[in-house]
Amino acid sequence: MARKRKELPVVENFEITGVAAEGKSLGRWNDLVVFVPYGAPGDVIDLKVTRKKHSFAEGQIARMVKPSEVRVEPFCEHFGLCGGCKWQHLPYDFQLGCKQQQVVDALERIAKVELPEINPILGSAETLRYRNKLEFTFSNKNWLTREQLESGEVFDRNALGFHIPGSFDKVLNINKCWLQDEIGDEIRVFVRNYAAEKGYSFYDIRGNVGMMRMIMVRVASTGEIMLVVVFSEPNQEAINDVMGAIKERFPQVTSLMYCINLKVNDNIADQEILLYSGRDYIEEEMEGLRFRIGPKSFYQTNSKQAYELYKVARRMAKLTGNELVYDLYTGTGTIANFVSRQARQVIGIEYVPEAIEDAKLNSRVNGIDNTLFYAGDMKDVLTDAFVAEHGRPEVMIVDPPRAGMHEDVVNVILNAEPQRIVYVSCNPATQARDLAMLDVKYRVVEIQPVDMFPHTHHVENVVGLELR
Repeated sequence: MARKRKELPVVENFEITGVAAEGKSLGRWNDLVVFVPYGAPGDVIDLKVTRKKHSFAEGQIARMVKPSEVRVEPFCEHFGLCGGCKWQHLPYDFQLGCKQQQVVDALERIAKVELPEINPILGSAETLRYRNKLEFTFSNKNWLTREQLESGEVFDRNALGFHIPGSFDKVLNINKCWLQDEIGDEIRVFVRNYAAEKGYSFYDIRGNVGMMRMIMVRVASTGEIMLVVVFSEPNQEAINDVMGAIKERFPQVTSLMYCINLKVNDNIADQEILLYSGRDYIEEEMEGLRFRIGPKSFYQTNSKQAYELYKVARRMAKLTGNELVYDLYTGTGTIANFVSRQARQVIGIEYVPEAIEDAKLNSRVNGIDNTLFYAGDMKDVLTDAFVAEHGRPEVMIVDPPRAGMHEDVVNVILNAEPQRIVYVSCNPATQARDLAMLDVKYRVVEIQPVDMFPHTHHVENVVGLELR
């Protein structure tokens, strides 16, 4: 006989006292820290404990007894369901303070190296409709609330929106998303309604069946628009019908493309993406430089704030025009090309071959002839032999993924001994770990947090280091 699961309690008049990782809030219950989503410091709630471990617990707001004075009204009708923008209920200035503290805590508690005073976080000028790229999923299992399910009313089960956290096969139908330009809403609603009216089936992730699978919308700062529609059935007549309707309704889309993905997973990086009309790229602009963005290209999703981030990195690099710069994890070469005018030469290294081709292309279209790009795993490409062959850099700019740098990469950097390192990170915790390894030869001279994603807990951090 299975052991009966112990019923977890409801804790009355529980006070939220702080903000925690992953956008959650926290408070204390007996000797346990309890993590609670969508809470605000100062809230008094009835807490439903959902999980209890030896050192912590998790819970949900069962009833709001007294809302915090910090709270503001969320602006999105989907707040609390779609899983995005988890800090809408917190004022933006308060969010910035939390992110600043996140950087302070990570560097002080993990790095444990000598630090200068951390600069005030650089907030985003735009806190709504700041994203240039969004992806939406079709599903024949529209997420319904308990109230909707119990109402007895019949609801449309077709959805085009975001996956519900913790329910991989359920999608929340999005009516309006405040993250992207309004044209994204118009395109999404039109495609959803048109497909439904024509009777084209929406994707069933469990069965890997259904005609309509995904759309990706990119809106560049230049005003150019890319739309990629992903189908999961090779029905060319239906594909042409959908794509033709989109082209007629949205002539302003400058890059209209589609893909037929028959795989179980949604990743289209290994799929052929076909051009229906327009060009197979859009362009971003930064200080007169044009960056071509293809359907598989990586580009910072907050275009305007990316410019501020790159200016910080360039300033910390202290370039005079005579330096050899290594740009590690260069992606599509945005930073490499951005700093190339102030450097003698820039060498970029990136794992993804397609990204390196984009980087080379972006150099060519901008008339930049002092960049070199190499594709491959960083720890395999960046070796002592590579440095001996290409020259010891005066400056290294590193922008690794969330996992940070491999220890082998750090060792090569230490052996190369560049005069300055600019470390751009989307994860202050792994950045702090790497700073501890670099401390043997480098001192931290400047720290600049940058907010790229308002209403989320994510924060970028730029650290300048100099050789001791």
